[in-house]
Amino acid sequence: MALTTLDPITALIVIDLQSGLMGWPFAHPIGDIVAPPAALGAAFRRRGLPVALVNVDGSSPGRTEQPPRHGNPIGGALPDGWTDLIPELDRQPSDIVVTKRTRGAFASTDLESLLRARGVTQVVIAGVATAGGVESTARQAYEACFNVTLAIDAMTDARPHAHAYSVEHVFPRLGETGSTQAIINLVKRTNAHELA
Repeated sequence: MALTTLDPITALIVIDLQSGLMGWPFAHPIGDIVAPPAALGAAFRRRGLPVALVNVDGSSPGRTEQPPRHGNPIGGALPDGWTDLIPELDRQPSDIVVTKRTRGAFASTDLESLLRARGVTQVVIAGVATAGGVESTARQAYEACFNVTLAIDAMTDARPHAHAYSVEHVFPRLGETGSTQAIINLVKRTNAHELA
């Protein structure tokens, strides 16, 4: 499904763009992935729309056959600043900031209730990793009955095949996909009030 519209109160959710993950070997240059969510955040804020910045501090404690690909964040102390949101996101006092301890941003946080309290009916999702935190958050948002849009040029994964599979086969079943610029163009036409 092509990108068609944004609801009057749509929130941006940016997943795991934090200091501790910036050195990981992603499929796309991380600098190319950081700029689009920053541009989306600025556009959403100008229109008075909610921006949610999500970081990760740990992982689900259940047993798995494979260990986390980049080390176990629970298995030892994280370096200082690991969860710090990157400065390019330009965190503002009005932003929703949540720390998750699962792949998806809804399961272990109060993100859903914070969005509902603001009247949000649709979410735009960006960040890392495509087949991890982004996809899990998109699935949870879809199951919570939010309309979902995924900014496909504003995400990446350490595994190119996983990124491609999510973008091509999973995301079209959870919502609509589009470029950052196409989403910004729709944001400019939303009914939310523009801030000075």
